[in-house]
Amino acid sequence: MDTSLRRQSYRRMASTMITLALLLFIPGGWRFWQGWVFFGLMGVLWSYFFVYLLRNNPQLLERRLRKEETQPEQRRFQKLFALFIIPGPILAGLDFRFGWSRALGFPLALVVAGQVATVAAYSFVFWVMKTNAFAGSTIQVEEKQGVIDTGPYALVRHPMYLGMSVMVVGMPLALGSYAALPLFLLVIPLLIYRLVHEERILRRDLAGYAEYCEHTRFRLVPGVW
Repeated sequence: MDTSLRRQSYRRMASTMITLALLLFIPGGWRFWQGWVFFGLMGVLWSYFFVYLLRNNPQLLERRLRKEETQPEQRRFQKLFALFIIPGPILAGLDFRFGWSRALGFPLALVVAGQVATVAAYSFVFWVMKTNAFAGSTIQVEEKQGVIDTGPYALVRHPMYLGMSVMVVGMPLALGSYAALPLFLLVIPLLIYRLVHEERILRRDLAGYAEYCEHTRFRLVPGVW
């Protein structure tokens, strides 16, 4: 195994967990129990993800660690995505500290549903990555890349974005925050923007993708769009 990839993976894992902890617990405080549950679940999922890919598909992990987009449209997406996704946990933490959603009666069942939805969505995204070894973080068509039409790709053409959309709906609920919900929901139009541009590239550069689109009708939501 490439030791440099292992080190890079561990650094990314550590930096991601530290960043999430800071975003949640500086504004929310140590009593932010919804944040602790969410933080623990994400820690388990991310650890499993990194360890599994290190052992079974280091090439995919290397693709997932790439961050530099070549397309200006996708660099724009990265900036806008960070603009919405980073303040989301901060706002949820402030919500807990000042009790805005508690004053409106945020039910425990909704927190549990949000935690379950987030775990299910992340597991679905992981299924996508196990199915498609070219599911990198950046948009590009690589040598020997082919069309995948099995597993989640038999449902919709962009299943990873489906999982991410469910995730951004579930996260503010998992964190017990009505206030953060609109901010997280704004991520979905950004994902659609990225999806449309990605599909344009795949139709142009990936052999067989146009034919795949003909028999897999829906882009993001089965039976809807």
